[in-house]
Amino acid sequence: MAEMRLQKFLAHAGIASRRAAEDIIKQGRVTVNGKTITDMGVNVHDTDAVTVDGKLIANEEEKIYIMLNKPVGYVSSAKDQFARPTVLDLVKDINKRLYPVGRLDYDTSGLILLTNDGELTYKLTHPRHEIDKVYEALISEIPSSNEIKKFETGLEIEDYITSPAKIIIRQRHEKTSLVHITIHEGKNRQVRKMCAAIGHVVITLKRIAIGSLFLSNLPEGKWRRLTDTELKSLY
Repeated sequence: MAEMRLQKFLAHAGIASRRAAEDIIKQGRVTVNGKTITDMGVNVHDTDAVTVDGKLIANEEEKIYIMLNKPVGYVSSAKDQFARPTVLDLVKDINKRLYPVGRLDYDTSGLILLTNDGELTYKLTHPRHEIDKVYEALISEIPSSNEIKKFETGLEIEDYITSPAKIIIRQRHEKTSLVHITIHEGKNRQVRKMCAAIGHVVITLKRIAIGSLFLSNLPEGKWRRLTDTELKSLY
């Protein structure tokens, strides 16, 4: 193994995403050759003994990449303080430590990725990479051209202004419409808040694509491994 930063080593070993690994280091839970490390500037190599919470960490681990169609009513985290079911409950037959790439709200369904590859998680979730995420939403009423323009140029929500986004009307009904929304941010309940900001309530929300990956016909609650072609497209 070439010398690498400690947080990268932990991510590569499948302990957590790189950003989460940084938090673990700051909490004083990591040692290198018996010394507790709390800063981000430490490099390690294959002769070093690295532990997390006293457990020796091996660098090499089979990398798992899973696409899951999350149903409503599942939390997109490894554990939940209220004991609600999590996305990991849907992949119990995978005997590896996995964690979600990003998040989907409890009441949102659709595409979420699970992996033990911290580097890929970092690539897909860091804001500077601007990975598009596409949502299918059933909303109240039909957005006007002026509302669509506001949506696509940026909306003031709480203490921030959203980046430019896309909203396309797919179906028009008497009192609702089906729209496809594309964003590359991932703030808490952002799509719902953006729709509310232009006067429309989100009735149902489903993520159907992340970057080049599409949910397609994967049944709700089911999962599959990414193909080599899909994985290459993400990298």
